Amino acid sequence: MGAGAGSGRGQLFLRSLLFLLLAGPPARHPARGQLRYAVPEELEHGAFVANLGEDLGLDVSTLSARRFRIVSRAGARQHLEVNLENGILFVNERIDREEVCEAGGTCLLHLQLLVESPLELYRVEVEVLDINDHAPTFPWQEYVLEVAESAVLGARFPLESAQDPDVGTNSVHTYRLSPNPFFSLEVQTRSDASKFAELVLERALDREQQRVHRVLLTALDGGVPERSGTAHILVTVLDANDNVPAFDQPSYGVSLPEDAPAGTLVIQLNATDLDEGPNGEIEYSFSGHAPPRVRELFHVEPRSGQVLLKGRLDYERASLHELYVQAKDRGPSAVAVHCRVLVHLLDVNDNAPEVTLTSVSTPVLEDAPPGTVIAVISVLDRDSGDNGRVSCEVSPNVPFELRSSFRNYYTLVTTQALDREVVPEYNVSITARDMGSPALLTRSTLTIPVSDVNDNAPRFLQPSYSVYVMENNAPGASICSVSALDPDCQQNAYLSYSIADGHIHGMPVGTYVSINSDSGHMYALRSLDYEQIRSFQIQVQAQDAGFPPLSANVTVHIFVLDQNDNAPVIVSPLPRNGSVATELVPRSARPGYLVGTVSAVDADAGLNSRLSYQLLQATDFTLFSVAPDTGELRTLRSFLEQDASRQQLVVQVRDGGQPALSATVSLLLSVVETMPQTLSDFSEFSLPPEVSSSSPLTLYLLVSLGSVSFTFLLAILILTAIRCRGERRSRQGDSCSPPRCHCCPGSRPSSDGLKTSNLTAQPPAGTTAATCLDVPAGGPPGYCYKVCLGPESAQSDFMFLKPCSPPRNNEKDPGKRSRPDQHLQVSKEAKQPNTDWLPPSTQRPVLKRY
Repeated sequence: MGAGAGSGRGQLFLRSLLFLLLAGPPARHPARGQLRYAVPEELEHGAFVANLGEDLGLDVSTLSARRFRIVSRAGARQHLEVNLENGILFVNERIDREEVCEAGGTCLLHLQLLVESPLELYRVEVEVLDINDHAPTFPWQEYVLEVAESAVLGARFPLESAQDPDVGTNSVHTYRLSPNPFFSLEVQTRSDASKFAELVLERALDREQQRVHRVLLTALDGGVPERSGTAHILVTVLDANDNVPAFDQPSYGVSLPEDAPAGTLVIQLNATDLDEGPNGEIEYSFSGHAPPRVRELFHVEPRSGQVLLKGRLDYERASLHELYVQAKDRGPSAVAVHCRVLVHLLDVNDNAPEVTLTSVSTPVLEDAPPGTVIAVISVLDRDSGDNGRVSCEVSPNVPFELRSSFRNYYTLVTTQALDREVVPEYNVSITARDMGSPALLTRSTLTIPVSDVNDNAPRFLQPSYSVYVMENNAPGASICSVSALDPDCQQNAYLSYSIADGHIHGMPVGTYVSINSDSGHMYALRSLDYEQIRSFQIQVQAQDAGFPPLSANVTVHIFVLDQNDNAPVIVSPLPRNGSVATELVPRSARPGYLVGTVSAVDADAGLNSRLSYQLLQATDFTLFSVAPDTGELRTLRSFLEQDASRQQLVVQVRDGGQPALSATVSLLLSVVETMPQTLSDFSEFSLPPEVSSSSPLTLYLLVSLGSVSFTFLLAILILTAIRCRGERRSRQGDSCSPPRCHCCPGSRPSSDGLKTSNLTAQPPAGTTAATCLDVPAGGPPGYCYKVCLGPESAQSDFMFLKPCSPPRNNEKDPGKRSRPDQHLQVSKEAKQPNTDWLPPSTQRPVLKRY
């Protein structure tokens, strides 16, 4: 290594700063959303590159939340990184330009920056600037150059070139030769601007005087600071072999497809030597500074000069290979001549496109609007030209499309509204196809699950439900089950059932039925009675657990079915005061004479309420019959003299249920010669209300009751007046002994044997007022009888009381026989007629008239 190679990395910072100043501000392209920066190679970790947050106009405080990051291919080295706290792009690891970019020219790092919420993509190019970090090197530190002593002055001897991985001014710039009297150095420039040195003979050689000459060759680059490399050249003077081989041309060019197989002939080289014998036999080989990559790919046949392909070519790695081949005869003092072979590779469509899912936002909500970005997709084809041009498309019949944002970058977006209930998941096939011939394609499948949204209300399996429940059901028994479906999933499909508020016959619906909120099973909370309620309806609601919750209602009609649980009830005739019903029948009645009608009702319905009548017992079954359907009681024949005047019948009423229920009524028929104008027990329910209300018989009854009431009131008034008169006269007579007669205090029998009546004291409060009169009876002397007339009865009730004491002859004080406060107390209340025997108007369907 030269003196320049000894300089360490202490000046790396100054060189980096110089390159940054020379690079100037980053080139921005707002129209394309692309930034370009320049950074020198070999910077240490953490070195500043650019402030992306400021240059892209992003809020630095949201970079971490929006997941601002550099997207790179799997396995690629991450040379640069972004600080999410300040948005600064810095060096993550040391960048070696010669390692990153093997070929010469501009070395670019292509960065794809991705930020989410919303999803945005930026493209940044970072140019890696070369620094002079490599010194020129020779293939060997010392090599031998054989020169014939017959070489003429001015003869040129090409020397091995030095190699410098740096580019531009940092590559090999010139050569320098140590001072000596025999040789000088001349630097030549090739067509590709590379430098090589030729040793020029300046003084004739004399092998006998000096057989070996040693010179130092130094290669210098143009970097700052300058670096150099040296090689020792040992010049051996040989006897004369005065002709050197010569190639047909100094440079050759050939084109070769990159998919050429091993063993393919690349080029046939030809060099000639005018000498004869061994001095004219030529051998071909690579020059000493041929890179290892060239030696791996190509092979030179020493004798024939054929250049053959040995390895596998790759256009995408290097499109041009430069071969330096030398030809040298086998004579003494052989001089090697060189030629350059440029192998141009022809691109073949041998690389299928690569599809990379840069960012995927799944699952996607089913209510996502059209245009929602699902994924960012990058495609890459390493071929060139048409072979590297790629078109991308998605499978048909899916609600997605690809939109191109940058070259070879696409965004997958929705084209229409999604419906998870129709398609819960999409398998989107993405096809990338290049323009080569034949075209190569790559398919990648992206699975996109659709996330559920509560957009479907529950739906019952039936529009309405009809439930038939037998009455007298057991409380708590299940009567039916309702079911609803919700096409949503998870909690949006979890249903709970409830009964809407309402009333059934004034009672809350919750007192009749309940429902299991999970299963939808409905239960009767009470025993239903067909005679009280025959049908009712409730509203059942099914509600999901989504947010906001959705619900649906359905009407459940509940019909109560009848059971034969009610026996017939006799409504006519009705017995009076616990006795049997009585009826008068004229002895002159002919066959078919309608005695009366037995009427009954049954609270059940249908066959359970269909009644039939039959004569169960009778004094004489040949005399009467009952119509089975109507209950009419008629005579079968005329009455005979020997027929009993009192006929007792038992009529049974039977319903049509299973098992059948029945009721009986006992009738007492009296056979009379003439019919009185009185009502029978059958008349209570014989006529409808409108007929009975207008009957003259009802008017007669009302007049009779009024007359009786008036007569009773008049009798009370007369008795009161008599009592008051008797009080005044009784002061002169005898009275019963107070200690021995409690029913008639202050009274005595009159001279005619009758005892003047005297009323009892007024009854206590809260009791029914009664009028009591003390009168003498025709029985044994000394006994009193009490007449009590109460408002509840129109008859007199006689009470047998204790005997009164006989009158005392020595008792003469009239004041002890009567007191002023014991005057007659007469109730002035008018007694109302007793209407208990009158049937209600609704229970008088037929009124029999005689």
